[in-house]
Amino acid sequence: MSKKINLIATVAFGIESVVKEEIKKLGYEVTEVENGKIRYCAPLEAIPRSNLWLRCADRVLLEIGRFKAVTFDELFEKTKALPWENWIPVDGEFPAAKITSVKSTLFSKSDGQRIVKKAVVERLKSKYHVDWFEENGGRYPIHIQILKDEVTLSLDTSGSGLNKRGYRQYGNEAPLKETISAALVYLSHWRPDRFFLDPLCGSGTIVIEAAMMGKNIAPGLKRDFVSETWAAIPADLWEQARQEAEAAINDKEFLLLGSDCDPDALKQARTNAELAGVTELVAFQKLPVQAVSTKKKYGVIITNPPYGERIGEEKEIQRLYRDMGKVFRSLDDWSYFIITGYEKFEKYFGQAATKNRKLYNGDIKTHYYQYYGPLPPRKRRVDQVETLNNRNEINNQDISSNENR
Repeated sequence: MSKKINLIATVAFGIESVVKEEIKKLGYEVTEVENGKIRYCAPLEAIPRSNLWLRCADRVLLEIGRFKAVTFDELFEKTKALPWENWIPVDGEFPAAKITSVKSTLFSKSDGQRIVKKAVVERLKSKYHVDWFEENGGRYPIHIQILKDEVTLSLDTSGSGLNKRGYRQYGNEAPLKETISAALVYLSHWRPDRFFLDPLCGSGTIVIEAAMMGKNIAPGLKRDFVSETWAAIPADLWEQARQEAEAAINDKEFLLLGSDCDPDALKQARTNAELAGVTELVAFQKLPVQAVSTKKKYGVIITNPPYGERIGEEKEIQRLYRDMGKVFRSLDDWSYFIITGYEKFEKYFGQAATKNRKLYNGDIKTHYYQYYGPLPPRKRRVDQVETLNNRNEINNQDISSNENR
């Protein structure tokens, strides 16, 4: 095996630039940026480090080969020619787990999966000199991507999607993926020395992701990955990566606030925060967005309000957005960032965004409306350590509340 491998970080449409910067921050060379994927070249240790650290990517794929194919015979032969034995052992389980085909002559997904699986079997038969594979060992999911007759074959090193941090055991009706939530925080340029509020926090995902970022907690630290069992990746690389992640957690002290009018969602948020290990960094309280008021300056709001997708909700959503506009504009010097799938948001909010970024939360097309206020003067940046002295006092003074935590 070569010292360098080719990896692909799959991402939601619209946040490719964020993941590109994450990969570069890890020290790896980005070779290509496409819609929904970032290709990069890195040493073997990048598999555990990428899985542990990438906050905004969906998966980390190990590229086995890339070629053009316009017939299924060509797909079979070129798949068979790839060095699958470098990664898949004789007892490995290697399903053709996922296939996408866009603008390709090979449009039949079921045929594509069947042929790739058969080709890999034939390759491994010739290398291991066996006629049958029990497939009772580690799992090596094969991903097949075909775009305009160009085929990319990869092994999924993540297993469950990277949004599965291991803390969100519960979710509200329309949860925002953890990876998207983290991207929203990145794009806001929030720092732990600025006050933070999500006034429609639901089950708390945005607040929790911001807390993890503020403490530099690797998002994958509390979960497992399918490639941890792969013989081709020495166990000590995983151990080193986890030790590095543990050591990287900082000692910053800050407090992030989330509020909502749904007590059940707030109960979920507190449970999720506990599972994420950020209970001491966040506070949740019952409060309608219309009642939000604070004397704090230069704060940041990031929120994911309802989109009004159900019949009969549109008038209610329009009223909510009007109320949000009035409340947010009353917060002097604040910056606020809102993600919604409602196309007329700016009209009812009453203000055009400084920036408007289109991105996808799963299959839902949304817009991230970004309203930038002034940065706090350096001499007036207040250390939030003082706010940690009395959590109940925070709930009563930093933001109007009718129910303490």
